[in-house]
Amino acid sequence: MTDATVANGRVESVSAALAGSGGAGVMTAGNMLLEAAAQAGYFGLMTRTSGPQIRGGEAAAMLRVSTFASDSQDDRFHVLAAIDWQNVNRFASEIPLGEASLLIGDPAQGEPPEAFLKSGARYVPLPLKALAKQVSGGWPNMVALGVLGAVMGLPEEALERAVRKSMKKGGEALAAGLAAVKLGMAEAAKLERSFPLALPRAGAGRWLISGNEAAGLGALRGGVRFVAAYPITPATELLEWLSPALTKVGGTLVQAEDELASINMILGASYGGVPALTATSGPGLALMIEALGLGVAAELPIVVVDVMRTGPSTGIATKTEQADLNIAMYGLHGDAPHIVVAPNSVADCLAATQWAAGLAESLQVPAIVLSDQYFGQARAIIDRPPGAPASGKRLLAQPNAPAYKRYALTESGVSPMALPGTPGVTYTADGLEHNERGTPSSQASDHLAQMEKRARKLESLDCGEDWATLEGEGDVAVLTWGSCTAPVREAFARARAEGIQARLVSLRLLSPAQPARLAKALEGVKRVLVVEQSFSGQFQRYLKAEYDLPGEVHSLRRPGPLPIRPDEIHRTLKSWSRP
Repeated sequence: MTDATVANGRVESVSAALAGSGGAGVMTAGNMLLEAAAQAGYFGLMTRTSGPQIRGGEAAAMLRVSTFASDSQDDRFHVLAAIDWQNVNRFASEIPLGEASLLIGDPAQGEPPEAFLKSGARYVPLPLKALAKQVSGGWPNMVALGVLGAVMGLPEEALERAVRKSMKKGGEALAAGLAAVKLGMAEAAKLERSFPLALPRAGAGRWLISGNEAAGLGALRGGVRFVAAYPITPATELLEWLSPALTKVGGTLVQAEDELASINMILGASYGGVPALTATSGPGLALMIEALGLGVAAELPIVVVDVMRTGPSTGIATKTEQADLNIAMYGLHGDAPHIVVAPNSVADCLAATQWAAGLAESLQVPAIVLSDQYFGQARAIIDRPPGAPASGKRLLAQPNAPAYKRYALTESGVSPMALPGTPGVTYTADGLEHNERGTPSSQASDHLAQMEKRARKLESLDCGEDWATLEGEGDVAVLTWGSCTAPVREAFARARAEGIQARLVSLRLLSPAQPARLAKALEGVKRVLVVEQSFSGQFQRYLKAEYDLPGEVHSLRRPGPLPIRPDEIHRTLKSWSRP
């Protein structure tokens, strides 16, 4: 652990994991612990990991509670508590421990796996199930909740409020839960090692939200009123959140029979004038490619949120990766200009999705939002995001417009779109190349003219400062994107404390590329580190294809599911700072 220690032995950040087999309630307890942190005024992040099973099986809730905002996991965990050890060894690489760590387990469930003991963590046997039986209706996960809350130094009243909020029905179950938590806190007081948090910093109006929920809210704020999708991990929660939310604003969600149907449904909705969205993961995006091309050719604005998971093929449904970049950027048939946007924090899932919806509508083009499992299924305590109006509206044709041409060769590339039923402005919209009126054409001149028209729409895009997040200074730059941004930012904070300067460039607008803006951002840079979560270095290849990078270019990359951790980047920055 690298967290700064403050007065009285308190720390700025504590990382804890709770693991167990199916039915042990580790996610329930993890969510309560995060809620307690929010009640106490802290920032926090909870990510999850599980095996390849459809239901049940081993799982772990991984939390970080801190006095500062961060979407990054720390280098190691302070404490791991296990309800049982059934296949928990599979998570050894995802829950790194150290000699200062605490390992808590029920001795009735066997000994901790060797992979955890080898870390040097101090093992403390704690009979969680036997303790739970001391409370009528008690559960081991609630005892563990009390233990972890006390180890972190969370106030008892915050834990109580979190339990009451989760167990709204009250009655005997609530009484048993509260009693088990209190029992766990009493047991934690007997431990010789704890990691009490420093007092939280002042803050008001914070949200506890997942990346998928944030993306859903961003879609609504962006004007989306129709959603069609087929459930797929890890995007399903986005759809589950949107289903009731859409009805409150007069919208509709349809569960389609597959991904092909879902994207064609939203193309139809968009053709009818309703801003539309679908959400999927890599396997679903692969199936949608042909229909995305139709959206480009017919100039129909739609949004596709791709919550990336480990590939190829069906890959690892429950793990994260950034390896859909190539297909999102270059997978469409022919030359097919479209928008690709990537959020760089849990909170930014809201702003990026809203932005993508606005760009799609104003430019009449499909937009892909590249989120990932890490963001999508993470729950985070964040500062309340600022509200912003919808950023783009569709240019519509007026009734009986003289000599109406749906695909007129305008200077901006954007031409008025007629809604079905508008008098005097009918046109053909399909995937065939066409002339300005929409009539199918195989003439080379029409093809070139329409290609140039579609390209002009993206070339004319003025993205302002939204194209990237820029921080820091110096002749060293770290280029990254998406969920790798948070560990880079935290590594920068550690480096600055040691007098090391560097620049962070986290790209949010991936397509169209912004070479002039990046060149300006990298003026004076002599060495570049590209950080990403893919095996083949897809992001670095993209940068080389679209940009001229200055100086030496180095790569820090690996595939999912292991996240890039701050210490890896910090060590590189330190080594580069030595004379």
